[in-house]
Amino acid sequence: MRRILQDMLPAMLFAFALASPSAARAAGGPPTAPAGQPVDPDFTRGVKAIEAKDWPTAIAALRQALERDAQNADLYNELGYAERNSGDLDAAFRDYDKALAINPRHRGAHEYVGEAYLLAGNLPKAEEQLAILDKLCFFSCEEYRDLKEKVAAYKTKSK
Repeated sequence: MRRILQDMLPAMLFAFALASPSAARAAGGPPTAPAGQPVDPDFTRGVKAIEAKDWPTAIAALRQALERDAQNADLYNELGYAERNSGDLDAAFRDYDKALAINPRHRGAHEYVGEAYLLAGNLPKAEEQLAILDKLCFFSCEEYRDLKEKVAAYKTKSK
């Protein structure tokens, strides 16, 4: 059984990357859209601005994309990421909340809001997000590992 799962894992990860713009970006690829749907040019511009750490351009582009697709959890997650990195934690929390209201199982949003809680000095809330990710990830996932590492670093720094 273990061997079967090991053989299936690369295909499962590839399928996930195709289904999730955030996952594709995290894996180093371009944003993707569901089959047959074009990628929003403002979303693509926003992701490229994030990669360049150009937070004002990313925020503006992602907000424009949201005007056309206000029920897109990935857009809200990316916008929250850009806002958090620009120093606007209040806006980031609002957007992560919207992403999670649309998709309560959005692993990227759980990871990023956990990181925002660490920036805000709220370790219990960050650990709450880590526990949620632990339940969402059938196998250990990148979002869980990344947040776990940041929580551990926060605890070490706080001692």
